Formats: sequence, C-alpha cells, structure tokens
Amino acid sequence: MRFIIELLLTGIAVSVAAFLVPGVHVDGFLSAIIAGILIALANATIGTILRLFTFPINILSLGLMSFIITVLMVLLVDHFMKGFNTTGFLAALIFAIVLSIIKMVFGSLSRN
Repeated sequence: MRFIIELLLTGIAVSVAAFLVPGVHVDGFLSAIIAGILIALANATIGTILRLFTFPINILSLGLMSFIITVLMVLLVDHFMKGFNTTGFLAALIFAIVLSIIKMVFGSLSRN
C-alpha cells in the first residue's frame, strides 16, 4: 500500500512541478507517474554511475555537479518519453528544483 501512495505522490509532484514551471509539459497524470518513475530510475542507475566518475568535481563544486547530473537525467527522460517535454536545460533545471522542493514537502507531511 505504501508503494502505491508513493507512486501517486510522485505523479502529483511531477504534475504540480510541470504546472508551475513554464517550458515543461506533461500530457496527463499517468504520464506524470511514469515520468517520475523514470526520473527516479535514471537517477538511481545512470546518475549514480556518473556521480562516481565525477566525485572529485562534485567535492570541489560543493555538490553542484550532483544537481547538474539530476537535471541531465530529467533531460534524458524528456528525450525518451513522449508524454513529458521540456524546452531545454533551463526549464529542466527549474523543474528539478521545484520537484525536489515539492517532494521534500510531501516527505515532511508523510512523516507527521
């Protein structure tokens, strides 16, 4: 049951972030859920490998490189998914920031 709630919250977070950020479009709630899952999977697999290779740069940039990798994973999902579109790097950057804030709020609400 917890897994289904997490999927729904991810879909809501992606939908809200896409609504708030100009230049990001999601076709529907199902596309938002799929986009959220794909972004999480891309971050967990490809993103982790890239973070290992860029570890020294990540330390020198105080974690900024890790965030850039997250934005690149959003752009990767945009490239492979038809129902999720961004207009470029800046839109994906703002989307990643807004999405992380929304997920942080959802996480704090679910713990209380």
